[in-house]
Amino acid sequence: MTGALHELGARELQRGYASGAFSPVDVAQAVLARIDRWEPQLHATWLLRPELALTQARESEARWQRGAPLSPLDGVPMTLKDNLATQGDPTPLGTAAAPLFPALADAPPAARLREAGAVLVSKTTMPDYGMLSSGLSSFHALARNPWDLSKGPGGSSAGAGAAAAAGYGPLHVGTDIGGSLRLPASWCGIFTLKPSLGRIPIDPPYTGRAAGPMTRSVEDAALMMAVLSQPDARDSMALPLQDIAWHDFERGPEHLRGLRIGLLLDAGCGLPVDPQVRAAIAQAAQLFESAGAIVTPMQPFLTPEMLAGMDHFWRMRSHLDMAALPPERKARVLPFIQAWADSAAGLSGTEVFHAAQQFHATRVATVAGCNAFDYVLSPVAPITAFAAELASPTNDPLRALEHIAFTVPFNMSEQPAASINCGYNADGLPIGLQIAGARFDDLGVLRVARAFEQLRGPQRPWPEPPALKCKKNSLYRLPSNSNKLLFI
Repeated sequence: MTGALHELGARELQRGYASGAFSPVDVAQAVLARIDRWEPQLHATWLLRPELALTQARESEARWQRGAPLSPLDGVPMTLKDNLATQGDPTPLGTAAAPLFPALADAPPAARLREAGAVLVSKTTMPDYGMLSSGLSSFHALARNPWDLSKGPGGSSAGAGAAAAAGYGPLHVGTDIGGSLRLPASWCGIFTLKPSLGRIPIDPPYTGRAAGPMTRSVEDAALMMAVLSQPDARDSMALPLQDIAWHDFERGPEHLRGLRIGLLLDAGCGLPVDPQVRAAIAQAAQLFESAGAIVTPMQPFLTPEMLAGMDHFWRMRSHLDMAALPPERKARVLPFIQAWADSAAGLSGTEVFHAAQQFHATRVATVAGCNAFDYVLSPVAPITAFAAELASPTNDPLRALEHIAFTVPFNMSEQPAASINCGYNADGLPIGLQIAGARFDDLGVLRVARAFEQLRGPQRPWPEPPALKCKKNSLYRLPSNSNKLLFI
């Protein structure tokens, strides 16, 4: 067992707790110290409450001492995205326009991890309503990327991606409706699985919306899936409970031999693929071939009409949501989001209907395009991380979604899709490889990702925080609409 306590994976922590080499309290303190060093620059956390985390850790420590842990994740630090409700806490959804009422119950992912004994260290930040692929928010401080603080971590699971890369413990949960797990995973160099729709119960459910693990390793994601995929009646779109052998994810490169792999380097629309991104994905595909996979280039299946239709429908949904707000609350929403949503005000009913039809058209085209393959490789995003202050890569509300053409099809087709780091650009920014599988083949995607994880070889060291400038018991203040002070 090597590495600082904040760097250890869930399995290593489990072994350490069982042997008495260290305790959940030791690990919680190490993670809180790591957050203390990073957070003045990173702004990944929301509701960071060290004493509550330490209380949970002491309770877990007592269970381990009695030889009665609740699960393999008992005492393992975790974070949850802002939009995943935790009982008694407000759920601001990343926007200053949201009323800060205490949630009546834990959302399903929060409930499952608490039942497993995981230690909730913090919630994590997100942009307004989760409708940006950046860490820009009218409620939270601007989230940044630990690989380069001038860049954003991606979004909408912005804080979760940054927290995982920065070492805020091993387990993080985000959500994804068009790429919001995979984009920050790609740009922060971590691993994620957007599962098949309904595999992880979520509340409220919505077309294409999924919760998923965000971790530094495939193993930690597999351990989380065993907990997160447990049933919850609140999700009307949940899949029937299956006895999936999540522990049986371990596969070496030989697992890839004979697999039919599609290689998608052109999404068919959206931003052009950066040459360095293309080269990294092509190199990953060559590694698959070297392991005996049959790699075949694919033709794009997403069209500009499909992407524009989904964009216009989401604009109208957000426009109606914001039209229902009192003017003073709508004025608090990010101007970019307001402009994006209000651009739909003039759409006719016929135009909205045709826009809505593009979700199904995307589903049909994605399934048909992938049917000939066991798995499909592609970039997660056509570019690497962009400037933190920008709302989107184009920074144009009329071209807000041009970077999600590789990710959004798999939300609509309900297929599992992972992001795993496959290289770095000339500036040292991570590049994510997307691995998509057939609907319901979540475990298969984890197995392929694990095989590639070994095939890709050693990665660059995780980023370290800037020189320590804060002192012990440094003061953190929540955003201006909260009167709480937090001491670390």
